[in-house]
Amino acid sequence: MEKLIENHHFATHAIAASASVSLGTAIAYPLDTIKTIIQVGSGPSKKLSPSQVVNRVFRFSGYSGLYSGLGWLTLGRISGVGARFGVYEILTAFYKDGRHDNYVQVSEAVLAGMVGGAAETVMTSPFELIKVRQQVTAASRAPNAAAAAETAPVVSPMINKLLRRYTLDVKSLTQTVSLLSVLNHKHPNMGAALREYPWMMTGTGNPPSAMDVKRPLDVASLEGWRALWRNLRSGLVRDCLYGGVFFGTWQFFHEAMIGWKAVGMNPLPSSEEDVGPLSPVAISIAAGFSGAVAAAASHSFDTARTRAQCVILPKYTAKERKFLKWNKPGKRLERWTGIHPTDRNLLFRGIGVRMARSSVASTVIVGSYYLAVDLLVPK
Repeated sequence: MEKLIENHHFATHAIAASASVSLGTAIAYPLDTIKTIIQVGSGPSKKLSPSQVVNRVFRFSGYSGLYSGLGWLTLGRISGVGARFGVYEILTAFYKDGRHDNYVQVSEAVLAGMVGGAAETVMTSPFELIKVRQQVTAASRAPNAAAAAETAPVVSPMINKLLRRYTLDVKSLTQTVSLLSVLNHKHPNMGAALREYPWMMTGTGNPPSAMDVKRPLDVASLEGWRALWRNLRSGLVRDCLYGGVFFGTWQFFHEAMIGWKAVGMNPLPSSEEDVGPLSPVAISIAAGFSGAVAAAASHSFDTARTRAQCVILPKYTAKERKFLKWNKPGKRLERWTGIHPTDRNLLFRGIGVRMARSSVASTVIVGSYYLAVDLLVPK
């Protein structure tokens, strides 16, 4: 480990990779925000267009709303993309071990990419959940906190502990109490009694919205730390598909470019090393196209995961479902991956925007990485 730390060559590549990932994430982030709002805000009879999403974000949050949650995604992407490419390089090194020409087959690249995608999911899940909820907040109408604080009733310590800094909706609570007042009850003050129950923390009995639980500590107090890895299975399937298709397609283009370059050489090279390095521009374009294809192949699971991350499931509700042995609706694959049956017609919403985002991010990350290495690493 000490030798690895003292190796300036390794440190230079790590810095270049982190900078390229940050740059690619920042450039493509507005497209990611538009994609998330389309996935979350769409319904069976409601289809949002990118222009509608942009206008809504500008109206509620301004230009900065398109970059809401950028810091969280950048932290997650640096570790996640590093894990994806790192695992891929380690596995392909085992494949190439003992081979004369260091050749990697497309099928081997697909398998290595799938394992790398699984590693990326585990690393980025907590950051992605916070990022998604902050993006939703940027496109949501926030209540007037000052006016609500003046008329807000005192909530119980339990509710304040579960959902901190939340202002109770007095209007909703009053309507709920009026609806329940027709029932026979012996309690002298039913309104005060209802405030003591956690399921009435919002005043309606419904769970809070995603914009009310968007900080890591708020998620941990209301939903538990496990919620940071919410719907991990759909994330694993999504990133395994993305990593496998991305690296498989990239390896296919790599072989095609190697063969195209070797055609005009005399004598013909006996291995890929004799062909020489490929153009960074060509590699970047191949990475961008591979990212678009991989995004299209995994988009349905991305939609399922994004929508699940916006569902607030308090700890007490999760325990009740566990004790009652509550069965998830849908078919076996839908239950295993967390796809709700009502979302079957929504799984491909925003696919074009995600393909564009993935293509831009992949092109910038690979291109800027090769450029940084070329400038920083001495020849």
